[in-house]
Amino acid sequence: MADDRFDAVVVGAGPAGSVAALVLARGGARVALVDKARFPRDKACGDVVGPRGVRLLEDLGVALPGARRVGDMVVTGPSRRAVRLPCFPGRTYPGHGLALPRRQLDALLRQAALAAGAEPVTGRAGEPLVGLRGLEGFALDGGRRVRGDVVIGADGATSRVADAAGLVDPGRVLWGFALRCYLDTDVPLPHIVLWEPSGGRLFPGYGWLFPGPDGRANAGLGIGTLADRRAGAQAARLLPEFLVDLGRLGYLGDAGVPDDRAAGGPPERLGGWLKMGMVGTRPAAGRVLLVGDAAGLVNPLQGEGIAPAMTSARAAAEAVLAGPSGAAARYWAALGRDHLRFHRVAAAAHGALVGRPRAAAAAGRFLTLPVVGPALAGGWSLYWNELLDGAVPGPARATARSAASLGRLVTAPLAPARWLTRAYGPASPPVAGTVSART
Repeated sequence: MADDRFDAVVVGAGPAGSVAALVLARGGARVALVDKARFPRDKACGDVVGPRGVRLLEDLGVALPGARRVGDMVVTGPSRRAVRLPCFPGRTYPGHGLALPRRQLDALLRQAALAAGAEPVTGRAGEPLVGLRGLEGFALDGGRRVRGDVVIGADGATSRVADAAGLVDPGRVLWGFALRCYLDTDVPLPHIVLWEPSGGRLFPGYGWLFPGPDGRANAGLGIGTLADRRAGAQAARLLPEFLVDLGRLGYLGDAGVPDDRAAGGPPERLGGWLKMGMVGTRPAAGRVLLVGDAAGLVNPLQGEGIAPAMTSARAAAEAVLAGPSGAAARYWAALGRDHLRFHRVAAAAHGALVGRPRAAAAAGRFLTLPVVGPALAGGWSLYWNELLDGAVPGPARATARSAASLGRLVTAPLAPARWLTRAYGPASPPVAGTVSART
């Protein structure tokens, strides 16, 4: 069978892949948008698009009918004290996010890409197709073979593209696992819970309860596992207990405390792997570029992935449209400019706290103290949500800047920070043609 040739092959039709395909197609490229699933399909997620993602969708003219606007967030500490983090508008983003189930969000974004001219291809990426420039595409499980001048991996944390191109060092990656379910209750504000399943020892991640547009809430647990992916099973084991605790906190309204013993477990549970903080993954080489979760762009502090997935996808597509031969270096530089300062601190902090539950619990208790929490809330919101760049001048920005400066000093000696400094140093962006595929 002859190979199908494209200007770009985008593997994965989630938010990252669809935005990349949309921008490429609008720029005149012939694009294959490949996904193993038939749409609409579901994904494990908190279902909230952050402010930077909202701005990107506005820029691209993509509407999300039925989405619910969300703003301030409530963080509950191990002592059960709550702090409300305000959602400020910035110079480069609005003062709100949007909540929409991934089944709807992903279908809308994919349809926008197809309307722009991207060609849908259904199939699982199998055998890598290697040419003179390295990885050029894949043989799909249905028998079709697709090649492109550029390959964009938008296929999630366990990316086949990243593996085939040899761009990941699994032993350095900050892995995580998230498990979510839907509950029949309306929630007015997003909640993040720094949860202690046992006294004085913080769960190595956090729990959430987010509002949805359909009168249901999205609830779940996200666990940091560092390099040990076997620890992900802990989220599934503890989710029922966490849901009971949400009820005891009074966050479930009329739904009360879920009784999973009668139902056989939380409804509609779905889990997925996360790759956080950009550590352990080279985002590009030759004519292969990784976007979103495949590039490790999940926020290591609060787990946001949709907005950075879409913004990185646009950056990758624009780098390709400027010329395939230099796309990797341009994209690498864009990620360093947009995300390095935050992830160098956040990834190192994540790595330091995940394996130290007592220290993490103490930090959570301190940040939610009656005087400390409200005093830090504005700056905490900006920094934690990676919104410092583009924030308007004021006390919140000053607090966030101070936190960023202190964080750089404290985390600079730690391994994740050192890895990112080396990876994104001036000599690091690769030249064209250096990628080698592995079978």
